[in-house]
Amino acid sequence: MKAVAYKVAGELDRQDALVDVELERPAATGRDILVEVSAVSVNPVDYKVRKGVSAEPGQWKVLGWDAVGRVVEAGENVRSFKPGDRVFYAGSLIRQGANSQYHLVDERLVGHAPKSLSDAEAAALPLTAITAWEMLFDRLDIRKPVAGGARSILIIGGAGGVGSIAIQLVRALTDLTVIATASRPETQAWVRELGAHHVVDHGRPLAEQVEALGIGAPSYVFSTTETHRHLAEIIKLIAPQGRFGLIDDPQSLDVTGFKRKAVSIHWELMFTRSLFETADMDEQGKLLNEVARLVDGGQIRTTVTEVLRPINAANLRQAHAVLESGKARGKIVLERF
Repeated sequence: MKAVAYKVAGELDRQDALVDVELERPAATGRDILVEVSAVSVNPVDYKVRKGVSAEPGQWKVLGWDAVGRVVEAGENVRSFKPGDRVFYAGSLIRQGANSQYHLVDERLVGHAPKSLSDAEAAALPLTAITAWEMLFDRLDIRKPVAGGARSILIIGGAGGVGSIAIQLVRALTDLTVIATASRPETQAWVRELGAHHVVDHGRPLAEQVEALGIGAPSYVFSTTETHRHLAEIIKLIAPQGRFGLIDDPQSLDVTGFKRKAVSIHWELMFTRSLFETADMDEQGKLLNEVARLVDGGQIRTTVTEVLRPINAANLRQAHAVLESGKARGKIVLERF
């Protein structure tokens, strides 16, 4: 089968950073399903793994943690899917990724793809939707009010992949006021289009801008990027007893400033459930089915902004370069081998 892979971790400018290869088609056993992949999208985790994790000796490493396709085989213990089912999922960080014609994935991580979206449109959603959902509802618990805090959430990096779906989930499922950050005219327009009530510029100090909105101190802050740059401002602007969540990877983070306000701190990694095969691992499949329902009901839209064809090393290199530049808006999707 066709795949895009590499052997040695490194920078994108290397000739062997991502290459087109032929690999043996895997077979489904146990709770795995084998999916014929029709579309994938690219996330920051792809280039982070490519830079830092080499393949096992003599093997190829395949990236890709967003996929849409049809089930072609089901393991003997699979309960929820059968050949022919159209599915979408993000998969597991410790298994081969989905940048291949056929891909094995545990059924508990998989949802039925939205009927109203094309394969490319649906491929933009799984990883970011799971990340945003788990942060909003499992970690920050935004349905539980903060005493005295404004019924609002600040989403830092609102125009990125996770921010783009987080804005929509908050609007669809809560009555919170959404404040999103964006620094360019096109990204500011994008987050407004997705449903942000207010937009502030993360290129300028945030606390003063949020205070100027006149709605009070936000109960929740969700930081998707550059947390280390904004931390002092977040400490200033968040409500006492508020909840702060982040998903990026600052080298160090001095959070002692939160103590005076008794702010709780939450880190989200959507791969935690699959990494440790937690008892609630199937929650990811369930929430993807709920996301599909919201999409088909017109409450959430895809966040795809660019589609590249076909799925090959050249196009994946292009997508990685855009993400590494920090200039991405929404999601880049690749379709068809």
